[in-house]
Amino acid sequence: MINGKHLAIWLSILICLANCKEEKGAETQTQRANTDVEEDVLADEPIDPAIEFGYSEKREICADRNPLRNLYFGDMHVHTGFSFDAYSYGNVLRPSDAYAYALGQPVKIAPLEDGVGIREVKIDRPLDFLAVTDHGEFLGEIHQCTNESSFGYSSAECARYRDPEGNGAFQFGTILSGVDPIRDPTICGEDLSHCLDSAKLRWAEMIDAAEEVYDKTSDCAFTSFVAYEYTNTFTVSNLHRNVFFRNTQVPDTPVSYYEAPFPDMLWTQLNEHCNEGVEGCDVLVIPHNSNLSNGRLFSPDFREADTKEEKVERLKLRARMEPLVEIFQAKGDSECRNGFALEEAEDDPLCAFEKMRPDPFEDCGDEVGNGGMRLWGCLHRLDFVRNVLKEGLREEREYGINPYRFGFVGATDTHNGTPGHVAARDFPGHVGTADDTPEKRLGPGTITHEGIVSNPGGITAVWAVENSRDAIFDAFRRRESYATSGPRISTRFFGGWDFAEDLCDAPEGLVEQGYERGVPMGGTLSARTSESPVFVVWAEQDLGTEDAPGIPLQRIQIIKGWIDAEGKTHEKVYEVAGDPNNGASVDEKTCEPIGTGASSLCARWVDPDFNPEFPVFYYTRVVQNPTCRWSTRQCMTFAEEDRPVSCDGVVATTVQERAYTSPIYYQPEPQL
Repeated sequence: MINGKHLAIWLSILICLANCKEEKGAETQTQRANTDVEEDVLADEPIDPAIEFGYSEKREICADRNPLRNLYFGDMHVHTGFSFDAYSYGNVLRPSDAYAYALGQPVKIAPLEDGVGIREVKIDRPLDFLAVTDHGEFLGEIHQCTNESSFGYSSAECARYRDPEGNGAFQFGTILSGVDPIRDPTICGEDLSHCLDSAKLRWAEMIDAAEEVYDKTSDCAFTSFVAYEYTNTFTVSNLHRNVFFRNTQVPDTPVSYYEAPFPDMLWTQLNEHCNEGVEGCDVLVIPHNSNLSNGRLFSPDFREADTKEEKVERLKLRARMEPLVEIFQAKGDSECRNGFALEEAEDDPLCAFEKMRPDPFEDCGDEVGNGGMRLWGCLHRLDFVRNVLKEGLREEREYGINPYRFGFVGATDTHNGTPGHVAARDFPGHVGTADDTPEKRLGPGTITHEGIVSNPGGITAVWAVENSRDAIFDAFRRRESYATSGPRISTRFFGGWDFAEDLCDAPEGLVEQGYERGVPMGGTLSARTSESPVFVVWAEQDLGTEDAPGIPLQRIQIIKGWIDAEGKTHEKVYEVAGDPNNGASVDEKTCEPIGTGASSLCARWVDPDFNPEFPVFYYTRVVQNPTCRWSTRQCMTFAEEDRPVSCDGVVATTVQERAYTSPIYYQPEPQL
């Protein structure tokens, strides 16, 4: 995937790194809880949907407000030309262009001609909400390097960055792999003020773009969030996080890797500069791409936390700041993977879905590794969210706090400024000139991106009382969200103790009973000393569009994870609806689907193996019938003798797209 010259450069970086030291506005119910860290972490009762909440900013009340909650789809991870890597790939779109694209307007993407993209693309269906997450790092530097009147424009480093052959993404990205990044005074000035001032200008434009498109009328047609990406790539491992704000009451500039080279510094500074430093400011953080982290993204170790009491405080902060995790995006699936020696579990065939690295792999064991961003080094069991959820049960057993009680989101991570562009048909790539042709998309990739093993990405779905910032942000806080690998599958998941046996026969009452007698996805079931919990899950296929009709559903699974009295973790996958042997397949010569499936599925399921003494999590996986992978469709456009070699067996020819609901947790009574 990379040539010898690039490998030598990265190896020299790793050798160097091995020697480095590792070192009050309108108040909502959620905001009030956030004023006390311990209260926020432990208070897992879902917010009553009938409660009227106050807005944190001036706006009209949404006409579609629904106490039983509406379903909205959006993208939570998007880059424009404000990002140092995206610009180097020929992305000249601005945040306002990405919002316009999400609303259904066409944009033109790289390659460029006279400074304008030559490929016009348009989303198949507008989104309901969007967060543009340009990198907080180098906002000022790239402004300096791309504006002729700027102080740093004529510097050698900026000239190199602008050189199409210079690979600016690699040039700046390597800086984020060391523990003590230093800004370049030839770009920023000796006092660094030029870059810091430029960063404020760019940040202000990002805020203004979000504010301009946010529908504050009673129509509530579209919601935008002020957000950015924190890009920590220590030892070339992925420790990246996206940072989201409730409203436009935000810090003056993003807290970046420069200011916070360790994740706990990010949480601490966001707490200081937002929650405590700006009236009305509220923030949450979403880690992503654990599959590229060599175990570092969710490492249970903290710097400068030597005592149990100090670690408990860090765990509480982590739990409050990071209620969600991105489980799927263009760089692969982070749900699960088979084959880790320290995870005793039966193989789950669906865990093979959209993996960036083939089997066999090097197992990290309990040590962290390096190089995951470039698909190097070992894979760690904590690179995959299912194992992280189980690790949270271990942490809770030892420290009394679960830092990984996550809800799920999905995203594209597009670097083309094209949020929600997840359709497998005519996929144009997500990385500008790095994948702007079928040959590049189907190839081995570059020093910064991976070619055929990438995918079009996913989206986030959220159940919120209305389409407003406060309502969606509150839904994120209570984890009433789910991820899909692209399709707009609709699904509900409730857990309780006494749901009616015929609940699936009366779908109009399912939601009412779900909220009245139980908790939705993301919630926590109260302790019981007897009985088994009862779950109800409903799903409906994505209807698609006239040009690309949706695909029927094949089945629904419930995945259960728990920890026993000896501290050993377990997992089990249950088939609860549909038929995994329904015979559905694909004609791989035409990509036409074969067989039938379900337009909707529903199941009431009682855990047959429940022990009320053990903490448990449950989440659902809704699985479509097979379809052609995007790469299969593009390989078919070539004559057989001209097909790229990667079309032959490098990746699966078909996939089963899916939705992953946020877990429902069961918490037993604490032992006295």
